[in-house]
Amino acid sequence: NSSKTDSTTTDTTMTAMEDTVMTEPAVEVGGAMMVPSKNIVENALGSNDHTTLVAAVKQAGLLETLSGTGPFTVFAPTNEAFAVIPKATLDGLMKPEMKADLTKILTYHVVPGAVKAADLKDGMELTTVQGGKLKVSVKDGIVMINGAKVTIADVVSSNGVTHVIDAVLMPK
Repeated sequence: NSSKTDSTTTDTTMTAMEDTVMTEPAVEVGGAMMVPSKNIVENALGSNDHTTLVAAVKQAGLLETLSGTGPFTVFAPTNEAFAVIPKATLDGLMKPEMKADLTKILTYHVVPGAVKAADLKDGMELTTVQGGKLKVSVKDGIVMINGAKVTIADVVSSNGVTHVIDAVLMPK
């Protein structure tokens, strides 16, 4: 009879663990687990692959906005994506007098609403917070945003969703 009690306890524990996993699907990004209980900024702060993006968001004064209610969809370029931009250009954008330009570039990576990968259809256009358009293309299960590949999709946060991309999107 004692073994029956043990298995019941184990079943209950497993069910409780499964419930936790289902309600909070964590995604690993940049060596850290991104969890829905944290907002977009709190999750991004944990990613070793997004230190340049976080620094740029801080410099542009967008931390508070992207920590707000949202929901937002953020297409988040990795450090490698930023590394493609000439260092002098990137350093220039990080200067206080370039804050407006930096803000334009960063808000071009943000779309109002929580847009999941399943919502992204080939040929659709998304209007960014900056006002520009992003073109979505889907081929063979690979999602591209203006030619940048989505490398990690559907990183859910408390105030939206993030998709990791391999290039910095530049508004026209």
